[in-house]
Amino acid sequence: QVQLEESGGGLVQAGGSLRLSCAASGRTFSNSVMGWFRQAPGKERDFVAAITGIGGVTVYADSVKGRFTISRDNAKNTVYLQMNSLKAEDTAVYSCAARQMRLTISRDSGGYDYWGQGTQVTVSS
Repeated sequence: QVQLEESGGGLVQAGGSLRLSCAASGRTFSNSVMGWFRQAPGKERDFVAAITGIGGVTVYADSVKGRFTISRDNAKNTVYLQMNSLKAEDTAVYSCAARQMRLTISRDSGGYDYWGQGTQVTVSS
């Protein structure tokens, strides 16, 4: 069983920055692909970014490429999402997810085994 807990959300003005963290329990973190997804009110959950456990290969949604950076610290069982140049349309609940013991990244939320409860990010324009 893996537990994920996000932190770092909040209210920020457009153009500002936030860094989200996701702390994971369990001993398989370093072998798991970690992803960030977001869901705005009335919309479906969307893929944001993901990173492999080995090698740290990253994939981003086109909407955040060049503005967001995903990273991980396997020694701390933590994955991060640095969000810069935030826009009003980035407002959503951001959730981290674990794709346990897999080597490849999935952009589909169904490809992840464990989820955190999410953290609210609100960008004011």
